[in-house]
This record gives sequence, C-alpha cells and structure tokens, in this order.
Amino acid sequence: MAVEQEIRVPDIGDFEDVEVIEVLVAVGDSVKREDSLVTIESEKASMEIPSPFSGVIAEVAVSVGTRVSEGTLLARISTSDAETDAAQTARTREGAATEAGDALTAQRATAPRRADTQPPRADAIAAPPRAPAAAAPSPPTRTSHASPSVRRFARELGAELGRIQGSGPKGRIVRQDVQDFVKRALAAGGAPATPENVLQVAPARAIDFSEFGEIEVAPLNNIRRIAARFLHRAWVTIPHVTQFDEADITELEAYRNAQQHAAEKRGVKLTALTFVMKAVVSTLKDFPEFCASLDESGENLILKRYFHIGVAVDTPNGLVVPVVRDVDRKGLFDLAAELAQLSERARSRKLTQSDLAGGCFSISSLGGIGGTAFTPIVNAPEVAILGVSRHALKPVYRDDRFVPRLMLPLSLSYDHRVIDGAAAARFTTKLKDVLSDVRNLVL
Repeated sequence: MAVEQEIRVPDIGDFEDVEVIEVLVAVGDSVKREDSLVTIESEKASMEIPSPFSGVIAEVAVSVGTRVSEGTLLARISTSDAETDAAQTARTREGAATEAGDALTAQRATAPRRADTQPPRADAIAAPPRAPAAAAPSPPTRTSHASPSVRRFARELGAELGRIQGSGPKGRIVRQDVQDFVKRALAAGGAPATPENVLQVAPARAIDFSEFGEIEVAPLNNIRRIAARFLHRAWVTIPHVTQFDEADITELEAYRNAQQHAAEKRGVKLTALTFVMKAVVSTLKDFPEFCASLDESGENLILKRYFHIGVAVDTPNGLVVPVVRDVDRKGLFDLAAELAQLSERARSRKLTQSDLAGGCFSISSLGGIGGTAFTPIVNAPEVAILGVSRHALKPVYRDDRFVPRLMLPLSLSYDHRVIDGAAAARFTTKLKDVLSDVRNLVL
C-alpha cells in the first residue's frame, strides 16, 4: 500500500533563509533513499539535500530561487509501507544517538574537573550571567536538550535555553521554540540580553536616491549578502589592528622562476602565494597565539596544533575563502595543484561546506591586481589574517649604496584581545626573514 510522505529541509546547521539553486527531481521521478533532491547554497557553499525515503515524487514544493530553512517543505513522495517503517526506524536510532550525545555533554559539563585537566571545551563553558529576556518574572532554569545549532542560535539572540520550553520529542528545544521565546519577550516589553561584546548600531536613515536623479536597483547575490553579515559582525566585535611591513623576495622570485619548468612538467603553475603559505606556517610554529581562537567565554585561548590555511579567492559572485589543509605536510608543487583546484571549484560554485571550514589562519592576496597595502578583516573565529599586495622593484640601501630589490608589501590584521602590537611586529619580522631566503622554508 502506497503512503505519501512529506520531505522537509533537515537540520542544516546555523543557516536559515538559504536559496535553492538547483532542483534535481520532477513529479513522477523514482528516487532511492539518499538520492539528492535539491541543491541549496549557504555560507558561500552549496549542499545537496537527500531523500530520506525511496519512492515516486508526487509533488515538488520548491523551485530555483525559493528560500528555505530547517523544516521547509521540499516535496511529497509516495512510498511503500515497508519503506516508511525502515525510515522511521532509522530516525528513531538517530534520535536515540543524539539524546545520548546530549546526555554525555551535560554529564561532562557538570562533572567536577581536576586541577590538572585541560581547559573545558568551548561548548561546555558556562556563559556569563545574563539578564532575563522578558520583563516578567522568569521561570526556574530547567535542564535543556537542544542540538548544537539550536544552542548557538539561542546564544546569538541572548536567550537562555533553561528558560525555554521545548516542543520537540521528549521536550527537545527546536529553533522555532527559541524564536517564539524571543517574540514573547519583545511583546512583553523586554528584550533578549545582548552579549557585552556586540556593538549596537543605530539603523541607517532611509534615503530616496531617485530624488537626485536616475537610479537602478541591483540586488546583492546570495554570497555577497552572507559575506556582508559575516564581515560586519567581525568588524564590530573584533578590535582590529593592522601591522604593515615589506619583505625582500628577490631571491625567492628568482628561485620560483627557475622552478617553473619543473612545475609545468607536473601540470601546475608555481605562484608566489604557495611560498607565502609555507612561510606563514613556518612563522606560525614560532608564534602559536596567531594560530588560535578565543572560546565562547572569551577567557580561554584555544591553540590549534594543525595548519589549515584559508586563502581568499576572487570569484564573479564575490569573495570566498576555501581552506587548504595540512600545509605543513605538503610540498610546493602539491600546494600549487591543490590551490588551483580549489580556486576553480570556487569560481564554478562547486565548493562544499567542508572546503570552507577548519581554517586556523587566512591569507588574502591582491598581488595579481595591485595596490601597496590594505586592511584585511579578521576571518573569525581566527585571530589574524595576512594581506599581500603587489610586489614592486624598489631601491634598498645596502652596503653603503642603493640596490634594486623586489619588495612584497605585507598587511597583518589581528585581534588585539589576543595579540599585542609587539607580537605582531615580531611575527612580520620573522615572516620577512623566512621569505627573504628560500632556504628557510626547509628548516
């Protein structure tokens, strides 16, 4: 007997109101469980939503351009009773595993910690006390069960999970519960507590520019809208300082040109950026606080023992920052090949969410375009980013005379909560030393 089932957008993390960029099925199509139904674009990456059932598509509820969030209806599918039972069993097992994970997290967060243990994880650190979200007396705090994405969503709105009644299975808190809680608080005359490190900006005054002449309205694409929110948040929450310097890359450039023939045999183009990536990793090993992130309390520094470098890529749709992993373990030719592949996938909008996650330090290179210096915005939750401008031949005073040297402008922006100016100057000085002699890259 056929049963019609609804297919809705599953938990896609901290994203909402994302755009459907491709519909992969039509009414009447037969699909198997885990077959892709639609492709959505979120946080500069695209992801495919699979079907939880096998069956025949009875209705497609979205089209290209539709904006969806968790729970939005995607399609209806006609399935057999056996398929429905199998899918229900799979969901039950998944729910049990999630509940067990929440219980373990709560147990770890409340268990006494010995003095010689490591600092607690970011998701287990208690948030600072906050004022009640509503003006009315608050109910007593209760044990809360929610997914990591919902917990983060609540933190961003300043809502305490312990004061929210969950409507999900076994009282589990879902995103809608958080939204309803905040709406009730605002209706009651209160407001969610605002994190101390978030700057409240007055709304911009509306201006009718058509009064002054002819205009054209060009909507921002999805990538630029997402980037705008992310960059604005980073700019107003991170105290930025930028250290400027120049590196002498005369010998490095000569060596790079000498290796171009070998690079061509491997089918890659050896750019100066690959040398900068290796030099950055070499410098990060001496300055571990630049390869770190603040935890959610802002009181602990999470030092990362891996070297995944984000590289900004200019695309027709906007700037994206894919991550090259384990740069310390790869040679120059391997890095050049991987960087070319990531850049091509970025321009063709084929990056996945995993391609954009996990970076510990970022590099933004404008050398191919021009400029002498700029102030890059820290790619939070990282604490530093290196800007690279176009190198130029300059007269440098050496041995009682001026000699022509190829100089590379460097712009290091950093989070002043973590890094002091003296440390930033030492970092760029070390980086200059590594770049000035290509032999330093193998030490």
